[in-house]
Amino acid sequence: MDTEIPAQYLLQKRRRTILIIVLSIGVLIAAVWGLRAFFKPTLNRSDITLAKVETGNVENTLNATGEVLPEFEEVITSPINASIKSALIDAGTTVKANQPIIILDKSSSENEFTNLKFQLESKKSEIKKLKLDLDKSFFDIQSNNAIKQLRIENLKDAVENATRLFKAGGGTREGIEQAELNLKVAQLEKKQLENEIRSKQQTMRVEAREAEIAAAIQQNDLNELSRKLQLANVTASRKGVITYVNKNIGTTVREGDILARIADLNSFKVAGNISDTYLDQLRNNMPVIVRFNDTELKGRIVNLNPSVQNSLVSFEVQLEERNNKQLRPNMKVDVFPVTDAHSHVMRIANGPAFKGVGAQDVFVLNGDKVERRIVHLGLSNFDYVEIKDGLKPGDIVVSSDMSEYKNSKVLSIKNQ
Repeated sequence: MDTEIPAQYLLQKRRRTILIIVLSIGVLIAAVWGLRAFFKPTLNRSDITLAKVETGNVENTLNATGEVLPEFEEVITSPINASIKSALIDAGTTVKANQPIIILDKSSSENEFTNLKFQLESKKSEIKKLKLDLDKSFFDIQSNNAIKQLRIENLKDAVENATRLFKAGGGTREGIEQAELNLKVAQLEKKQLENEIRSKQQTMRVEAREAEIAAAIQQNDLNELSRKLQLANVTASRKGVITYVNKNIGTTVREGDILARIADLNSFKVAGNISDTYLDQLRNNMPVIVRFNDTELKGRIVNLNPSVQNSLVSFEVQLEERNNKQLRPNMKVDVFPVTDAHSHVMRIANGPAFKGVGAQDVFVLNGDKVERRIVHLGLSNFDYVEIKDGLKPGDIVVSSDMSEYKNSKVLSIKNQ
């Protein structure tokens, strides 16, 4: 038969079961905390970059490229059609003012100069001959006019005589009429001749003026060719460095072809290029930072070209320190046009952790760990990012890329 189990035994068994359950839960909780501690994200200090928040100035800049060029470069072109006889100086040579650079064969232009000179002398002789012919023609017309005047005076006497004779009864009315007719014809002929004289005078002045203008044009052509022949002695107009010289001996050059370039290497400028997406943000006199090697120079934009070529906008930068000793022709530099600037603000060295403007999460160093914190960013450039709030001067921030830990709030730092 069944034996009744004592109540005290059942109570002890129940207590033992509860104790086992409690101990199991405690072990499970301890194991979870242990696993969490064991797998807690940890960073090696050598794998991250830290930056300190400080106070200073921040400029908002655009990224552009540039090339250093001499600020003043003279291009020497051929003033005449000629051939290169010899080149006296190589590129890279320093020259003085009036120092010969290239000798041109000027024989063809000299022959042209001689021909023009003969043509001008011939034109001047033609003008003298024309004036003599015109003077003779005018004299002949004046003489004929004087003769006409004498004939008119004679015909007037004839009319008076015919009138007196008619009154005396020795003449006829027809005689008087004939004498008066002859007088009128002579007067008309004289008037016609006077008109011819005036027309001849005007013609003389026009023909003489035309001849003088033609001679003056030839004289100008002769003077211009003489000037070009003098310029054909290719010399340096100023002290500088030869950056290019045409050394193709015997080559025919046309008027306007480049023979040499002379640069003043004591003064430089920067030719910049930037993506056309920034065209609306550029303007003349905009501040610019030019960087090369470990040197930084300031300047401003001048001669902004509004046209776009190959999706690029070109401009020139006038440097404040144009004679910097480290500048060299054709040197490639980084150019940063400054669109805005803030003074005496919190800033931190730029890095991959900072992306754009506005609110974002960063990790701030606190002892042996880094904690996630929300900050607001402002202006930025290649060097610095403006911190508007969320940090204070002296805070140490991870500036390297932390996107891998975007879901972590705290990370341990391990020295290694």
